[in-house]
Amino acid sequence: QVQLVESGGGLVQPGGSLRLSCAASTSIFSLYTMGWYRQAPGKQRELVAGITSTSIRNYADSVKGRFTISRDNAKNTVYLQMNSLKPEDTAVYYCNAKRATPIREYAYWGQGTQVTVSS
Repeated sequence: QVQLVESGGGLVQPGGSLRLSCAASTSIFSLYTMGWYRQAPGKQRELVAGITSTSIRNYADSVKGRFTISRDNAKNTVYLQMNSLKPEDTAVYYCNAKRATPIREYAYWGQGTQVTVSS
């Protein structure tokens, strides 16, 4: 079992910045693909950004050029730097960790952190 704890959410004005952090409780953090997802009221959960164990990154089209995902394996932490925030970025942001084996895929979720972009 892997526990994930998010932090850094809050209220910001349009055009502002915020950095989310997710700390993981696993001794093999470097083997996991990490991701950030978000869910706005009335909408489905969507992938925002992901980073593999080999540091391959991918982003949703809606956040490309504005968000940056990174990881610090020494601290068992993944980050999401969010710049030029828009009201449509308002959502609960969730941290995800996953690892595949020949038998099955293991996936874990954090509790989520609220991000509100409003004036």
